Amino acid sequence: MKRISIVVLFITTLIVTAQTKPRARDLGVPLEGIPGTLNAITDVPGIEVGYKTIIQGTGKLEPGKGPVRTGVTVILPKGKTAKSYPAAWYSLNGDGEMTGIPNIEDYGLGYGPIGITNTNSVGTVRDAIGEWSYRKFSEGDFIDFSFGLPIVAETWDGLLNDINGFHIKKEHVWEALDNAKTGPVQEGNVGGGTGMALYHFKGGSGTASRTFTIDGKQYTLGVFIQANFGGRSDLMISGVPVGKEIKDYKPVFNNPKRKDGSAIVIVATDAPLLPNQLKLVAKRVAHGISRTGTFSNDSSGEIFLALSTAEPVNNEKETMQTWNVLPKEQLNPIFKATVQATEEAIINTLVAAEDMEGINNNKIFALPHEVLQTILKKYNRYKK
Repeated sequence: MKRISIVVLFITTLIVTAQTKPRARDLGVPLEGIPGTLNAITDVPGIEVGYKTIIQGTGKLEPGKGPVRTGVTVILPKGKTAKSYPAAWYSLNGDGEMTGIPNIEDYGLGYGPIGITNTNSVGTVRDAIGEWSYRKFSEGDFIDFSFGLPIVAETWDGLLNDINGFHIKKEHVWEALDNAKTGPVQEGNVGGGTGMALYHFKGGSGTASRTFTIDGKQYTLGVFIQANFGGRSDLMISGVPVGKEIKDYKPVFNNPKRKDGSAIVIVATDAPLLPNQLKLVAKRVAHGISRTGTFSNDSSGEIFLALSTAEPVNNEKETMQTWNVLPKEQLNPIFKATVQATEEAIINTLVAAEDMEGINNNKIFALPHEVLQTILKKYNRYKK
């Protein structure tokens, strides 16, 4: 009996440890704004996040065999439904891909899940989301649009991953969709962010949120980023030139020098906004990533999507649509929340990511926590 208790205690300890993995604020990084309960995009009611992470093999690259360091991330703005949501997008640097954009541009609405993966798997993920939606939501009409026009975006993980091996399959996407949930969101080497680099440290997936009040009503805004960009010397954390201070922990690349990567950012809020207002929100992401030092190098595809979970209401005949929206003059708190949450999501990505070795023994090191804290103290920016 005692032995069983010890095992249970050990398992419980592992679970608690997994749930209390340090984030930027835990390391004393000073950050502005009031986060939501989880400090994650899932603080926005109804939003679910799911992952599938694939890590297989070591050593020399053999296209089609590995090593594999990749995955897929799905974000479900209205849960496991086909409901629509107001949306808008913005391209800071268009060396990248996000599908479904013409529909959003014309209708101002997205619907169904959003996928993020590696560059060469966008098509697979798009088709898998469409097929999943068809199976879940088709009503069997002769004219059936349940497959939809899925939104899928990418960043390039070819430094660590056999990207030309096409290892993401439909089944992986369906697993991520079926397992998507509310609550705490994993960060770092997970999902579509598995094989990514960030400021020449290990990058990946990250999130953060902010709460704010407009006319006495509290709203929430959350950001999710798949981060894969930036040069080491550019990295700034809370105004401190961390990248220039850290001379060690340089990546080991045993194949041709990389070009810069990309950033895909999803901003979600429960504040009622028009699509043109969400376009303004999406643009503010650029200020958030610039706070961390990047100037958007050539070849860094930086594409942002902003959405609201407060959808318009149609009448019974669907001949009239009614929107409740905040006036533009009240949007400054939303703009500020976007900038603050984007900055923190990037830093959370760096803090959560771990060392990873991939193809040809290429290796990217994680941002060392104790070194970061020492640098923050040096510049009197460490927050106890």
